[in-house]
Amino acid sequence: MLTIDLALAGLGVGAIAALAAVGLITSYRATGVFNLGFGALAMLIAYLLWQQVRVWSWPVVPAALFDVFVVAPVFGLLLDRFVFRGLQRRGAGPAEMLAASLGVLVMLLGIAILTWGTESRLDPPTLFPAGTVELWDGATVSESALAELGVVVGIALVVAVVTRYTRFGADLRAVVDRRELAELTGVAADRVSAVGWAFGSMLAGLTGILLAPHLRLDPFGLTLLVLETIGVAVAARLASLPVAILVAVAIGVGQSELTRVQLEGRAQNMLQALQSNLFVVVLLLALLLLPRMVEVGERGTYTRIPAGNGARLPALWWLPYPVLLAAPLVLSTEHLQSAQQVPALAIVFVSLVIVTGFAGQVSLGQAGYAGLGALIAASLMSGKFFGFGAVPGLLALLLGALLVIPVGLVTGWPAIRRRGLALALSTFAVAAVVSRFVFAQPIFTTGLRLDHPWPFEGEHAFYILELICLGLTLLLVRRLHAGRLGRMLIAMRDSEGGAAASGIDVPGLKVFVFAVSAGVAALGGALLGMSGRSFDAQTFDPIQGLIWFAAVVVFGVDSAAGAVLAAALIVGLDSGTQPGVSVIVVGAGAILLSRMPGGALATARRVLMPALAPPEPAADTARSTARLTPAGRAVRARVHADREARPGALR
Repeated sequence: MLTIDLALAGLGVGAIAALAAVGLITSYRATGVFNLGFGALAMLIAYLLWQQVRVWSWPVVPAALFDVFVVAPVFGLLLDRFVFRGLQRRGAGPAEMLAASLGVLVMLLGIAILTWGTESRLDPPTLFPAGTVELWDGATVSESALAELGVVVGIALVVAVVTRYTRFGADLRAVVDRRELAELTGVAADRVSAVGWAFGSMLAGLTGILLAPHLRLDPFGLTLLVLETIGVAVAARLASLPVAILVAVAIGVGQSELTRVQLEGRAQNMLQALQSNLFVVVLLLALLLLPRMVEVGERGTYTRIPAGNGARLPALWWLPYPVLLAAPLVLSTEHLQSAQQVPALAIVFVSLVIVTGFAGQVSLGQAGYAGLGALIAASLMSGKFFGFGAVPGLLALLLGALLVIPVGLVTGWPAIRRRGLALALSTFAVAAVVSRFVFAQPIFTTGLRLDHPWPFEGEHAFYILELICLGLTLLLVRRLHAGRLGRMLIAMRDSEGGAAASGIDVPGLKVFVFAVSAGVAALGGALLGMSGRSFDAQTFDPIQGLIWFAAVVVFGVDSAAGAVLAAALIVGLDSGTQPGVSVIVVGAGAILLSRMPGGALATARRVLMPALAPPEPAADTARSTARLTPAGRAVRARVHADREARPGALR
């Protein structure tokens, strides 16, 4: 009987996970965008219902209906109109779509933090009754679990009928697969896409409202929990709703059944971690073991995020950067402690420039590498690294970076077979597993000492050490981007098939880039921990890694200078304003990516370069224009427009 009771107890968790997975899959099949902001929208609607019921004293059912059928769909319409429609019209690939959806996630997190703070709410309102239903031989199941499972099955049936047997379903598939061809056949693509976004957002709102009563309501926890159910969607290969429901229910029941197993000591701690993080484990295993996901549209092989236009900058353009970085040396000790985060965070951001900007490999797991660097450095300094004695701080800093390189080699291995959406989710899964099974385990984090290394104990001296490390990292980036290796990376970024045809060892180059970026991120993470004189697992949360990725993309994913500016902006806003402002700024920038191809720096460069470039002599311009026939001038104009539309293309 205990087995049956536990299985029925896990049914509620499985039903909610199934709803989240059905919502993710339906939204993806309806819009062509794997919306990483799905969990953040679910969180925001759950907070809104809490505000309406607990603070404004609204009746719970009318408030929930209003939020699910009005607020969430309107938000989806706004996303379609102002965020994703421009990207879809110019045929943006999965990487750009992921970055934009990260912008949605980041901005909604910032709004929630500014409005409600980070304090957990223990009283989220529940939509269904809390009673139980007796089945047989004394076995009972909660009414809410049955109701939630019924909602999931009903939604799945409606989606299946609409998409398979109606004209609208055919139009929807046509718009997602090839929007331009659908428009040529008379399909109202904008209207169809808007309906898809409204329905997907409605499911996100319903997910948040149903999930909140099962856990504490806080911005990061609820958002990450919904993201963890991505494993269910991946196990269903982003295509099969029945498989998603079955997998979700199986995981929920499995979590409940694992509570029966009792081990001893550390094994019990790891078992408890497995039981509470089973969705994360399923996500990683599904990505590594299952066949390729069923991706929609023809953008699945286009993985690049547009880079800058490569225009030559004026002389001494770099002069403000040393001044900006050296300015904190004249600050007081209190302000300098905040400024110490800038060079360390900039190094982590530069690691993203290496792997994503130069090599075109979308990585959402840099927070995991950075956290491992900080944890290893702390373990070495504390004498707890596999029984070794205490290691001097500088040596611990170096070893912390070097020992993470093999981790980058191993976790970069999936990049050989995967790219775009699959690779991005794989790297996020690695970061989530590391966070839950390493950073969150007291056995690895208890009793650690992390401090400024000798002979840089003082605040000013340590800041100088950070500047030295940042300078060396930028020299490494310059070396990677120049010469034959740089040309190989650009060729692989632009076309993996073309690079392989030209004799480049693409798999080996991918693994090499992941290893280098992991080491660089670990160096930045170790410095970040030393600046705070402790190892803080929250600093390296997977959600934090998503925010970092969005920040780098906003400023220019191929720009080391942009990475430095992004770090300065985030630290400056966090130090000078209230928490959440920097997150909103980064999210707003990512949402505007459709209007800023290549990022903020590339956009500013395109605006400023015509004014800074010397004017072409009028006589020469007249002669060159006169020599062109009308057809020639038309061709020149078309080539120029094509280059402006694709600022990252090779010239």
